[in-house]
Amino acid sequence: MDEPARVGVFVDGPNVFREEFDVDLDEIRDTAGEEGRLAVKRLYLDEGAPPELIRAAEARGFEVTVTSGDVDVKLAVDMTEFVASGELDTVVVVSRDTDFKPAVEVANRHGLRTVALAPGEHGRSDALANAAHAHVTLGETE
Repeated sequence: MDEPARVGVFVDGPNVFREEFDVDLDEIRDTAGEEGRLAVKRLYLDEGAPPELIRAAEARGFEVTVTSGDVDVKLAVDMTEFVASGELDTVVVVSRDTDFKPAVEVANRHGLRTVALAPGEHGRSDALANAAHAHVTLGETE
């Protein structure tokens, strides 16, 4: 019997948890979980993150990384380290930021499946979506 894919989900908190998007951590986790077994669940936040968001993420099994520097850089470096480690089969990037395109391209070159998960149609980066094997927009019904 085949093992389920080992999935890493990397969430760009400041980019996704904005007033104009109705984003739910459970929906992110469940959508990413459709790709396989969630081996890594990380939410990246800056120092201004509300404590309620941190508590909610931890309650849902996310490892929260709060950084005083650039959240994008920390997320991209961590994701690339996981790609290089061979610990994952699929990476899911939750963002609307084109800055993650190079990290997705590295994952593609290493043979991982890549998924760009966007908070809403008006918030999706076409460049990021086009770089990934698949793209999903939260809240869309099929």
